[in-house]
Amino acid sequence: MEQKARRNAVGQAVRRARVAKGWSQDALAAKLQLAGGSMTRGTLAKVESGIRGTSDIELFLFSEVLGMALESLFPRDMAKRVRRGDFVS
Repeated sequence: MEQKARRNAVGQAVRRARVAKGWSQDALAAKLQLAGGSMTRGTLAKVESGIRGTSDIELFLFSEVLGMALESLFPRDMAKRVRRGDFVS
């Protein structure tokens, strides 16, 4: 079965980091809102599943709230995956 292209490259890393911290989607969405974002649990679910893109501000907030370097949100093989068509804009 052909895999659908994702609308972001960071959703899987966000999910892994959230789960590793023991946070629910509701908890992360609330922390993002406290940090100045406006993401709901439903929107976060779409980001994590790759069906919604992310803005530069959201990327910054994910990095800050999850306590991880911005570049660590992206796959190591990002260039290869973009050329392969794994992501759509």
